[in-house]
Amino acid sequence: MARSPATREIEVFPEADRLQGFPHPRETRHLFGHQYAEQELSDALQKGQVHHGWLVTGAPGIGKATLAYRFAKCLLASEAEREAAEGGLSVPEASVANRQVVALSHPGLLVLRRPYDPSGKRFMASIPVDEVRRLRSFLSHRAAEGSWRVVIVDAADDLNINAANALLKSLEEPPERMVFVLISSEPGRLLNTVRSRCRRLELNTLDEASLRAATDQAFKVGDAEPPGEDVWGELAELAQGSVRRLIGMHFAGGLDLHKSIRGIFGNLPAVKWGQVHTLAESLAPAAAAERYKLYNELLFDFLAGVVRAAAVDEGGTSQRAVASKVVKAERLASWAALWETIVREEAETRALNLDRRAFILGTIQRIEAEARQ
Repeated sequence: MARSPATREIEVFPEADRLQGFPHPRETRHLFGHQYAEQELSDALQKGQVHHGWLVTGAPGIGKATLAYRFAKCLLASEAEREAAEGGLSVPEASVANRQVVALSHPGLLVLRRPYDPSGKRFMASIPVDEVRRLRSFLSHRAAEGSWRVVIVDAADDLNINAANALLKSLEEPPERMVFVLISSEPGRLLNTVRSRCRRLELNTLDEASLRAATDQAFKVGDAEPPGEDVWGELAELAQGSVRRLIGMHFAGGLDLHKSIRGIFGNLPAVKWGQVHTLAESLAPAAAAERYKLYNELLFDFLAGVVRAAAVDEGGTSQRAVASKVVKAERLASWAALWETIVREEAETRALNLDRRAFILGTIQRIEAEARQ
């Protein structure tokens, strides 16, 4: 018998910015490694000098969204809740502001992000203009006297051109006590007019101590087994100061992927195509999406390291060995152009949902051809 509307379960869609099994940035209790940025926001609030637009930039997975939600909670909290806090942007965990922001139910908060398409069971490739048009309804409701309203755009890099222009109109004429927080890993992709109307707050990648503390927090809350000491050092090095990347590498077999990539480059100018085909087959299914994404990140980083080693004789031992063997001085510009080409083609493959296997094989073919020059 079909359930009545009153008893039917509400379908909960996945979130593009959530790692399965781990706390979402708005649920993360402590922020590590960005005390200077948190203090800047806290000082602005205490001095009554809160800018209407903030552009929070930095590498993926280092805490930008966590900072944005902490700022939102503090702005939306009552005076009593702020006074009961530990300082900075903290608000009590049991406070109304914290609970409502975590549940995305606070009337003073609007989050703009890539929508999930339940029929296609995938996230849209960008934030469409219809998503930004939700601002009209949000702005039409007056906030309580003296209250703030907050709009978080996560990530602003995902705005398509029409959506960016629609957002720009609100940034140009913001209502009183309205704060926009734009999160961006690639601020160069944003419209100059959008960037110019925001105060930029750049976050650095986490040092190893902060990375360890943030990772331990995530694994504890997620009730997951953390990496062992035998692999921590290599994971931390490859994570490049990103909690999200370290967690992804730990669960997606990142060390094995990195070993495969080292092997591919180490054999150049020859390629063991049987191994490459096996790797491509394992990364092609939809279920391997996170592993496929990680593979590309590691491949791009390794190739960039090879180019850098050839240019300035810096980088890891593996990259320097590859550079000395296959990168001729007169071909350095071609190697740099190759990196740009495959990064662009990967973005197109992802946006258009093209054949992953074909992209992987085509990329290695390009690298092989360049190595044989």
